[in-house]
Amino acid sequence: MVVDDHPIWRDAVARDLGDEGFNVVPPADGVASAKRRAAVVHPDVVLMDMRLSDGDGAAATAEVLAVSPSSRVLVLSASDEHDDVLEAVKAGATGYLVKSASKTELCDAVRATAEGRAVFTPGLAGLVLGEYRRIAQKSGPEPAAPSLTERETEILRYVAKGLTAKQIAARLSLSHRTVENHVQATFRKLQVANRVELTRYAIEHGLDKDE
Repeated sequence: MVVDDHPIWRDAVARDLGDEGFNVVPPADGVASAKRRAAVVHPDVVLMDMRLSDGDGAAATAEVLAVSPSSRVLVLSASDEHDDVLEAVKAGATGYLVKSASKTELCDAVRATAEGRAVFTPGLAGLVLGEYRRIAQKSGPEPAAPSLTERETEILRYVAKGLTAKQIAARLSLSHRTVENHVQATFRKLQVANRVELTRYAIEHGLDKDE
């Protein structure tokens, strides 16, 4: 689902994705319409602009995920302002791509987002990770962490490094379903809603670093 308040751009993106075999549902132009449509169609991936007719992309991201938690949001915006990037990720966006991206880069990013991978325009990933580390350093002592099994911790390390469930399964000689079950169990124990929050937890606890 494409969410953008510029009809010409919105239609062009939808057409490009359709040409590449994606099933593109009717678009939305704002926060309210994005929420309404997402509640009905539950799109796998939402391409989200940051400037909308009745608000911003961060608010729309939060509203979409509230009614369709299984959706993944990839921001596609003309803005690469740091505040916009961080607000979008904090709202639950999985990735952030600027509109100067090529058609090939866009389609690859949508596929990666559908697989649960975080996709960022070069330079922006470092900004997000740096912000998480800064917050972690300022937050001071944390309450005792929930007890994860050795296998859950091992899988969490790979999630923090950006590997998909299929890639983790291949590395650990496990089935894809087993890895997903461990990830879901970790979600529940850590009380996080998606892979972005799970990755943030892993980074804050140093699990993105090799032992």
